[in-house]
Amino acid sequence: MKNKILILVAIIFLIGIIYSSVHIVLWMKDNEQTSQQIQEIQELVVVEEQEPAIADVIVEDAVHKEEKLIGVDFAPLMEINSEVVGWIQVKGTNINYPFVQHSDNSYYLKKSFDRSYNSAGWVFLDYRNSMTELDQNTIIYAHGRVDGTMFGSLKNTLNRDWFDNQENHILKISTPFYNYVFEVFSIYHIKTTDDYLYTNFLNEEQYRQFIDLIRNRSVYTFPTSVGPTDKIVTLSTCYNNAEKMVLHAKLIMTESRG
Repeated sequence: MKNKILILVAIIFLIGIIYSSVHIVLWMKDNEQTSQQIQEIQELVVVEEQEPAIADVIVEDAVHKEEKLIGVDFAPLMEINSEVVGWIQVKGTNINYPFVQHSDNSYYLKKSFDRSYNSAGWVFLDYRNSMTELDQNTIIYAHGRVDGTMFGSLKNTLNRDWFDNQENHILKISTPFYNYVFEVFSIYHIKTTDDYLYTNFLNEEQYRQFIDLIRNRSVYTFPTSVGPTDKIVTLSTCYNNAEKMVLHAKLIMTESRG
């Protein structure tokens, strides 16, 4: 009986080793494919900072009226994936990617930019949002990869060095129709919840309460003022298996691309 138990334990242990090894190999394969996809996109597309065309710009915050925008040629990206809707860049992180949108929020959890299967997924816009008619809260998701790809480097914003450099507080988005600049006003990690994932609100007071909720969670106090007429963008990813990492930023500049 003792020998049988030892054999059973050994078999279970061996199965565990095999399962873990397969999981690691698959993770490394997906990681390699993701890195290759990122490199191909970087070679294909040039993201350039540019002065805003004053006649086509709406500035929500005069303090940042000199802020540059980013411009992206989406034609080559559209040839790879017609669901691309924008490009996002977050200073002080590795986030500098095109993002996509499907009819649900699960498709790109297991699909790369070219729609091939990949557990690393891709950066994607909430299916309820639009990048042409911004909602009160525009939400962008991605996996928090431990190698720093996708939204894996969003954790950098929790570092004091990141916060102390005010140039990092700017988030930029380019789309085929508009270029946007946002200013960060809240960063935090929290036990998994969906109470920050509303896109629109019934009235001004409800929106004000929502803003107060997410501001009060921030690990740092940002000087950015946010009111019930402002529009915000939310970046959401995993912090660990039980928590989410979240960043919120306020729209401060919009440029029409004609």
